[in-house]
Order: sequence, then C-alpha cells, then structure tokens
Amino acid sequence: MVEEVQYTIRHARDRDARQVVEIDREAFAGNCLFRSTSSYRREIHNSTACYFVAGMGKEVTEQPPPRAPWYKRLFRSSEEPTNNDQYILGFAGLWIMPDEGHITAIGVRNDYRHAGIGEGLLISLIDLAAELNLEIMTLEVRASNKTAQALYRKYGFRVVGKRRHYYSNDGEDALIMSTRPITSAPFQARFQQLKETHSQRRNGSSAVA
Repeated sequence: MVEEVQYTIRHARDRDARQVVEIDREAFAGNCLFRSTSSYRREIHNSTACYFVAGMGKEVTEQPPPRAPWYKRLFRSSEEPTNNDQYILGFAGLWIMPDEGHITAIGVRNDYRHAGIGEGLLISLIDLAAELNLEIMTLEVRASNKTAQALYRKYGFRVVGKRRHYYSNDGEDALIMSTRPITSAPFQARFQQLKETHSQRRNGSSAVA
C-alpha cells in the first residue's frame, strides 16, 4: 500500500494529455476512455464535461487566460499554471446532464492505488455536482470490480441495474450505480463526515486547486 502521498486535485488541462492517456490505458486496458491525446483534449473542452487530475509536485503559475466555463472555476485558484512539472497520479471525469452527474471514469496509476487518490477524486466530483445543484450521480462499474463498488457504496451509491456485455474487450457486465439526491440533508451529512475523515487521513498535506 502506498502511504503519505502528497498530491493536489485540480482541473485537467491540455498539457496533462500524455499522462492522462497513459493512466487511462493502464487502468482500463481495452476499454479506454481516451483513444488519443487529441480525443482527451476534445473531451476536456466539452462544455458538458468536467475532468480533474491528481498531481504530485508543484506547478509554476501566472495569471490565467481570460475566460472559462464558470463551473470549471469552482475549485480553481486565482492563478492558472502555464508550466507543469507535476506527475499525474490519477484522473476523473463527470458528464453534466440535466439533474444528473454521470461519472465517466476514475483512474489511478497502478503504483499509487490504495492511497486514497481515487477517493479524493470522487469527493471532488461529488462536490462539483452539488455545486451545480444536480439531483443524483450515476456510473457504470465492472461487475467484478469489488474494490470500486465498495468505495462507491461508501459514498451512497447503490446498484440500480445492469448492462449486459457492456465492456467490449471481454464482454463483462457493468453494474449501474446511482445515488439518492446528493443535496439532501442526509446525503450531505454523511458526505461531509466522509470528506473530513479523508482530509484528516491526508493530514492536510494537499488541497483542491
């Protein structure tokens, strides 16, 4: 198990393309989300999508470009990096639909799994969906991926259906998981408790940018 990994979670940027595609291929093998760096760049500039990365190391910053979709600035600091010496450990994405946030992927490098990075990325997605006043969150997960299912259940997801032979490389089924309303008082009470516990485990060593 990897311990004491210091990282920050921020919005994905064009220059992260090579590393994110690398992680995508490592984490999802024959069912990659991004077929190329160009497909990655198209997706992160999709106005109905939002992607985060978890990066290790510092960034050199200067004033940001003039405009970006408002929801992509929710977790952004007043500065935007132009040079990046970060090593990207993981990424996560959300499709923004009417009243629903659909998680497209949460992927972490094999050498950095079980260090809480995937959980941190999931927290960022839930925070974003709540800020956007989305009603629920949904996702698909491999029927055999018990580790991911356990994390999602921890954060209030439950199995609501199945997509048979969903994964093209091996024909495995996908479970459809969904939350109850994420802005409801019970969900938020539990979520804030889990978020605080996760933050304490990281010893306050990283932040969302």
